[in-house]
Amino acid sequence: MYDYLLSEDSEKIREEARDLVKWVPRQMIIDMDADKIKFPKEFLQEAGRRNLLGCRYPKKWGGRDMNWVTASTVIEEIGTLGYIFACTFGVGAELVCDAIILHGTDQQKEKYVKPLLKGDIFAAECLTEPRGGSDFFGTTTTAEDKGDHFLVNGQKRFIVGAEGADYFLVYAKTDPNAPQHNSLSCLIVDRGPGVETKYLYGLMGCRGGGAGRLVFKNVKVPKENVLGKINGAYPVFKTMMIPERLGTAAMTIGSARPALEIATEYTTKRKAFGKTINHFQGVNFQIAEAAMLLDACRSMIYTTSCAVDNNADSKTVRRMVSESKKFVTEACQKVAHNSMQVMGGIGYTNVYPIERIVRDLRLATIWTGSNEVMSMIIANEWYQEHFRNKQTTSLRNYENDALESDAPDEKIFE
Repeated sequence: MYDYLLSEDSEKIREEARDLVKWVPRQMIIDMDADKIKFPKEFLQEAGRRNLLGCRYPKKWGGRDMNWVTASTVIEEIGTLGYIFACTFGVGAELVCDAIILHGTDQQKEKYVKPLLKGDIFAAECLTEPRGGSDFFGTTTTAEDKGDHFLVNGQKRFIVGAEGADYFLVYAKTDPNAPQHNSLSCLIVDRGPGVETKYLYGLMGCRGGGAGRLVFKNVKVPKENVLGKINGAYPVFKTMMIPERLGTAAMTIGSARPALEIATEYTTKRKAFGKTINHFQGVNFQIAEAAMLLDACRSMIYTTSCAVDNNADSKTVRRMVSESKKFVTEACQKVAHNSMQVMGGIGYTNVYPIERIVRDLRLATIWTGSNEVMSMIIANEWYQEHFRNKQTTSLRNYENDALESDAPDEKIFE
């Protein structure tokens, strides 16, 4: 939709992403949805071989020095394979690597970023726990200081890549007596003794990503594997919310797009009452709405990506990212709904992939911070921005633009 705004380099790498999408065997998609493939290592290895993982990062560490606008177009294309392909593509290369690039040492980047972007190893982020998801500071996993290392104990839940990842980005409590913002540390934990994938979930959709529960029992983590500072996990978490939520929004567009394309094609062939059904407003209005929503989603993603690329005010970016995640994921679920609706009963079968797309997209409004949490953030940042603007700008007082705006005893607030 915004092709005319993309640079030549952005268009080139998007074509590379489309070539990767065409490379993926049909059977891989089917086997992942059937949970025959537990984690798509072959896909990630091929993405790494083509240098498509982590295109935003410096070439020094295996990236391609691209921006967020470009990365969003790549993630959208990957999403067309299915939501779980984009999830596994993004969790390691866009979330874990982002944290290490921004907060890690050169040694950590050499050891953990370079080989991941080549597709040689895989990573997962460990945030959610059995007793809490959105409550970041409610983390009960502990990391006890033992001098030259930490001893990690606890559990993490719903971890994409619990089955398949070679290392994990783990948030753990390192100072239970400190204020909550200074109580957690972010650790790079290698799969090894004491790290156990205890349970793999039977999911409604997004299967084949190795989503499971991880148990850490007396896991020794060397001090050099602390990401950022000890008791300094919150700054890492804050920066990760950009790729986590903006990336989620971008991939959701890609995952919804095939549903609309399939439904559009179907409605130009299926006949009823002597006409192809695309001639009926009950059908073509739903297609029109879906197309409009996808275009609106891309506009929001492009604008938000530009804000991040241009280092806009952090509070503004926080609001825009949250708005993008909420609007795009809800709009794309509507796109999939409309697409299934116009296809009727056949859309509800596995003759077409619409039913899988609908199942997969149900995750979009839940993970990486539920949309209810996004609403909380949007409301908080909007009110703060409103009052900042009142104090710092010379905007017109619109409240006075009513005939009886100064009517006595009418504006009562208590």
